Amino acid sequence: MGVLLAIITYFAYVFIVTMYTIKVVKFLKLPVHIRWDLYPVIHEPNYRYGGSYFEEPEWWTKSRKRHRLRGFLYLLKDNFYLGDYYVRNRSYWLSLYPWHAGFILIIGFHIFCFLAAVTMALGLDVAASSASAFGRGAYYVILVTGVASFILGAFGSIGLFIQRLTDAGLRMYATFLNYFNYGFFLVVFLSGLYSWYFEDPTFAEYREYWKSLVTLHVPVVEAASAVHILFFALFLIYLPYTKSMHYISRFLAFFRIRWDDEPNVRGGEMEKRLQKLLSQKVTWGAPHIQSGSTWARVATEVPESGKGEAKK
Repeated sequence: MGVLLAIITYFAYVFIVTMYTIKVVKFLKLPVHIRWDLYPVIHEPNYRYGGSYFEEPEWWTKSRKRHRLRGFLYLLKDNFYLGDYYVRNRSYWLSLYPWHAGFILIIGFHIFCFLAAVTMALGLDVAASSASAFGRGAYYVILVTGVASFILGAFGSIGLFIQRLTDAGLRMYATFLNYFNYGFFLVVFLSGLYSWYFEDPTFAEYREYWKSLVTLHVPVVEAASAVHILFFALFLIYLPYTKSMHYISRFLAFFRIRWDDEPNVRGGEMEKRLQKLLSQKVTWGAPHIQSGSTWARVATEVPESGKGEAKK
């Protein structure tokens, strides 16, 4: 059983990292988006009143000042607080927030377990009685994040399931996949909660399991922990096929689309990207579109039918 669990865990982590990397690379290679240029843009120095670098005389000759950290902190706050839901539908937020918090915390819990395992493999004890302040701190961080993730995630999964069923507005847009996700995630959280409460109240066994993975030894775990490990591995494998990608894609959407006000200056990188796109061939036709022409020609020349009408 230990060998099988180790193989499944290794595979799950390699799989999710690979799939997320493929998706991110795919997003980064997408064509230039249609520009919004909606102000205020959060990285602008004059963000508070909606100003932009276009206000500066001869702005194209000056270096730009951008506060990227401000945007990053804004998105972190938005991801952890979910303020729009709190303002628009507070009862839904009361279930959604713990569900998201449980999701984030269970990922953090496993990251901390991995780091603790590396620390243990190097000879430092991670326990409440550890002689090292770091070891004691790591122990309590793992304990708090693990227990909090199981409780909040289970509460949120149940709450969202009930809200989707009882709220007519939410039920209208709910699909079978929504209910499946709530049920599956609930099993993941409850299996962890059961394992902690009845079998491994200090996560000592779980930390040893991770130490075995780090040191390439065969892990030994009890049944309840094994069940949770299996469900969490399946959870990781399943995540790339869910909407959880929005935890990453939100950053790309805001920084590369909503807040992207990069100017198209002559000889610049933006001009090169646009010229490459405009040189592509048009693969469909219509009275106003010349099939086979480049997009640059279509965008700058009047179609033959249009010219004929103009002569009349």
